Amino acid sequence: MEAVSAPVIRELSKHATTDSPDARPWRYFSAIVALIAVIPLLAVIYVAFFPTENIWPHLWSTVLPRYLEATFFLMLGVGLLATFFGVTSAWLVAFYRFPGRKLFSWALLLPFAVPAYVIAYVYTDLLEYSGPVQALLREWFGWRTPRDYWFPQIRSLGGAIIMFSLVLYPYIYLTCRAALMEQSDSLLMASRSLGAGALRTFYRIVLPIIRPALAVGLALVLMETLNDFGTVSFFAVQTLTAGLYDTWLNLGNVGGAAQIAALMVGIALALLYLERASRHKSKSYQSGGRTRPLTPTQLTGKSAYIASAFCFLLVFFGFLVPASVLGYYSIEYFDVSWNSEFFHLAMNSLKLATIAAALLVVVGALLAYSQRIAPSALNKSMARLASVGYAMPGAVLAIGVIVPLGALDNSIDGVARDYFNTSTGLIFSGTIAAIIYAYSARFLAISLGSAESGLGRITPSMDQAARTLGHSSLSILTKVHIPLLSRSMLTAAIIVFVDVLKELPATLILRPFNFETLATYLYQYASDELLEHSALAALFIVATGIIPVILLNRASTAKQY
Repeated sequence: MEAVSAPVIRELSKHATTDSPDARPWRYFSAIVALIAVIPLLAVIYVAFFPTENIWPHLWSTVLPRYLEATFFLMLGVGLLATFFGVTSAWLVAFYRFPGRKLFSWALLLPFAVPAYVIAYVYTDLLEYSGPVQALLREWFGWRTPRDYWFPQIRSLGGAIIMFSLVLYPYIYLTCRAALMEQSDSLLMASRSLGAGALRTFYRIVLPIIRPALAVGLALVLMETLNDFGTVSFFAVQTLTAGLYDTWLNLGNVGGAAQIAALMVGIALALLYLERASRHKSKSYQSGGRTRPLTPTQLTGKSAYIASAFCFLLVFFGFLVPASVLGYYSIEYFDVSWNSEFFHLAMNSLKLATIAAALLVVVGALLAYSQRIAPSALNKSMARLASVGYAMPGAVLAIGVIVPLGALDNSIDGVARDYFNTSTGLIFSGTIAAIIYAYSARFLAISLGSAESGLGRITPSMDQAARTLGHSSLSILTKVHIPLLSRSMLTAAIIVFVDVLKELPATLILRPFNFETLATYLYQYASDELLEHSALAALFIVATGIIPVILLNRASTAKQY
């Protein structure tokens, strides 16, 4: 390739966006992947509109308004509090220097490693009536019964809002910090020259700049809140997700559950639309260039300590407290937890995570490459359609997976009975294949996005130069792109691996009989008020979750503090 002259490379790059001669198979591949990924969504919509027993009028006249109200106020509260935490911390770290700033710049991402249901279990164990906090208060003040004092109820809507906000604000912190660090110092200098103070600068300059980034982070926060089941179930908050489980598993009505699921899909798609609309309208606020790097202002005195205290408290309550409690219980009950059952659960979790990560990295890379080979609008639409599952809550995907796979199992079993006089049983819907399918539909967007980002850094002229040497599209992928994409693919694999380990709703519904993972084991024991016996499993999930936090911090931090 070194023999190809610069003029030739420039000429080749002009035609790098045209279809390659063997583009047709790649278009077919994209269409097949998109179809497989969107089947769960189509299944939910079909069952919702054509249920065996239509209980929608009953749901609407009884429990659905309560589900909608709880979901609305939960998402509103989490959105406001997580925005306050994330935007304020990003503003402090990007614009100011204060004690511990370098440490907090990455430590503020640590709560991202703690699943919401884990922090809910920990704080309930600490703050409930029989927990150590209230026991210590009763000992200090001589209180004997709950009537002698008032203490906030952790297992409530307000408690759920705080728990979600403590572990989800890093989404907003990460996106807003990146947006602020990309800005030029000229805007701040202009604001200061006009006599604007810090707060006025924040509202007039900073907020408009970060609005697109805030929209992205907030949309992720709200979709994660909508997806959760472990926290709302444990706190008895009757959200749409809790109602879906109750309608399906307790009432046994798949049609009613699908109708609730379709409503949740509508909310998720509305969030995506609002996020993209907000980004589109805010393009004019982005800086066109950087004439001077952003120079943080040195805080002194009380202001510096307030900034440090604010950042420290977020890390303390969002990560250090739950990690410390889990570490203490893991050591205290090590003999109880460290046994063959734990290894079996860990192997189940690792097996699912490894299979899903390997599968999605390959499919994501191929799907991203297909857009490069055949860059038509239709092909790009297929890729976007294939990644829509990331906006779907895990419980919704579970319904969307179990319905078509159950129908497929019944068809295969019917054929086997008619022609071979034997029953095949549940081949797909009763095995880990159903769980892998749900994981793949939900997390394909991660591997696809990572592969697209990696391919975007490879000049198209390399493809054309390799093609002039007689290489096919598949040969170019394996010999040119895969070596260059290795880091992006590894990052995607790690993030998918950890997300699968933490995933609870889909796993809880789709797991085969007598098949448990660390997440489902933790859910069952914590629900029985036995957090200490499952603390080792929780600590394993949290410790593993720190890995993508490190990767995200490295990817988002372009400058040294």
